[in-house]
Amino acid sequence: MAINIGIVGLPNVGKSTLFNALSSAGAESANFPFCTIEPNVGIVPVPDPRLKALALIYGSQAILPTSIEVVDIAGLVRGAAKGEGLGNQFLGNIRAVDAVLHVVRCFEDGQVIHVEGSVNPTRDVETIETELIFKDLDTLEKRLTGIVKFTKSTGKQGDDARAMAATLEQLKAHLESGKMARTFAGIDTPEMRELCLLTAKRVLFVANVGESHAADPSSNNFYKELVKIAETRGADVVHICASIEAEISELPEADRTDFLATVGLSEPGLNRVVRAAYHTLDLITYLTAGPKETRAWTITRGTLAPGAAGVIHTDFERGFIRAEVMNWEDLVTLKSEAAVKQAGKMRVEGKTYEVKDGDVMHFRFNV
Repeated sequence: MAINIGIVGLPNVGKSTLFNALSSAGAESANFPFCTIEPNVGIVPVPDPRLKALALIYGSQAILPTSIEVVDIAGLVRGAAKGEGLGNQFLGNIRAVDAVLHVVRCFEDGQVIHVEGSVNPTRDVETIETELIFKDLDTLEKRLTGIVKFTKSTGKQGDDARAMAATLEQLKAHLESGKMARTFAGIDTPEMRELCLLTAKRVLFVANVGESHAADPSSNNFYKELVKIAETRGADVVHICASIEAEISELPEADRTDFLATVGLSEPGLNRVVRAAYHTLDLITYLTAGPKETRAWTITRGTLAPGAAGVIHTDFERGFIRAEVMNWEDLVTLKSEAAVKQAGKMRVEGKTYEVKDGDVMHFRFNV
């Protein structure tokens, strides 16, 4: 399944630097607002050490991780909903993504200007959220204008229009109180999803900290402030130092472990970002393995076996018979598929099986 995440935030908070590190796409990055005008798009592989372990067991010729599409959306500023700073263009780009990765500056640096003149996570988050709310209110007004003419109709059409208008008015009041659409009861209905509201999207906060806090942000007051903000939104926070991540991404693979050790990191912060994005979208990964390839597949948590098979090919779902399922850890421990079978740890599951993260699956189908 195709997953895309939009990176948003004020200008000069480290969005494009983070994007460059994630995708190695070389998006322009400079110390002035609106450096990014058109959204840059990169495909980011999801790091998964399970793939290499399984590939060794099966002698796979190729390893194919799953991936996330990352969109670097230019910095929003106060007044963006009214068109300030090319805001309408930027806000329109956000509509196309599945979730928002909100980068917040949590470092002091006199050499990197802040569009508001100082570092203040609360103010910065509220600025972005306010602009998104204003844009959603504009969307609701247009929808209400279009539906009001049907509210005087008789029969089902009129009943549906009046019910929808009442719900939209409630949602409008919800937004006007400063709340995000994603916290509105009933926002996940098909009618609400059609509105493509910006504040209905799930959000992951990324604290961009300085190099001195890359390994441990616990003493960074800006980071602690952002954690409190995220808690009130029911969102996750992950910290990175975008400048360090950019350095890591430019190093040869063989040199990265030593560099990570010198800055006190056990893995790139980008790995945490991708894992957190998966959690934000409630995604999991199942695996397929054989001599040709070992591959990861992305599904939503709670997906049943036929739906998981359909991610590979629609014929797999349409003609689904059963799935042979093994736990990846059992395979790594017992060293072979035959040993897993002999130990009684291979299961045959039917159409009602809910696929788990780390399942290694072989699908049987007939079309």
